[in-house]
Amino acid sequence: MIKNIISPLWTFAFIATLAFSYNAYSETELLSSKTELSPGNVELKAEAPKTLVELIYHRAALDGVVDFQLFKEAYIAYRKTPEKKKPLLTIIDYSKPSTDKRFYVIDLDKKSLMYNTYVSHGVNSGAKEATAFSNAINSRKTSLGTFVTDTTYYGSNGYSLRLDGLSRGVNDNARERYIVVHGADYANESFIKKNGYLGRSWGCPALPEALSKEIIDTIKGGSVIYASS
Repeated sequence: MIKNIISPLWTFAFIATLAFSYNAYSETELLSSKTELSPGNVELKAEAPKTLVELIYHRAALDGVVDFQLFKEAYIAYRKTPEKKKPLLTIIDYSKPSTDKRFYVIDLDKKSLMYNTYVSHGVNSGAKEATAFSNAINSRKTSLGTFVTDTTYYGSNGYSLRLDGLSRGVNDNARERYIVVHGADYANESFIKKNGYLGRSWGCPALPEALSKEIIDTIKGGSVIYASS
């Protein structure tokens, strides 16, 4: 009788220990693993994900959409942001030309890509491609780094989302520069078809008008934006 009681209890404890160990391993590996996953790495793609960041990347079907190393850097930035209040991560890949959909909103809890659309860069950052970045007031250039979203308001660019730059010396003048997320007619695909490139802002990440309000309402109030070149 005693043996039959102890056995289920021991089994439960063993399973719980395994689950805890897996989670701890995943979190540790996230920050220490040097394994990289790329679309061309067929052997690694065939294996089960080894880390939490790989798991999210695969489940969200980001392979071939977002560069893995960029996603990993953005996720680590997200994890290191104490101000975050939402499990949402927005990545802006300014290494891509403005004619590419380089704005990504990822739900980390559901492991899904919510939005993938166009986004403008600053008029002094470049034409079709952004090559120059700045944190300086009146530079009219795009800033890189980690941002956290705040509140919304209606301004000269319509419905807009305030951003706080968290990367010291890189984007921490975002408030003073009025760097906000907003919609713009020059951020629409029709502008690309007519001009061969997306229109440019004064440094703000401007989105297509049809999606801007929906995206702003989704990411407002404490989600993380990571912009990289």
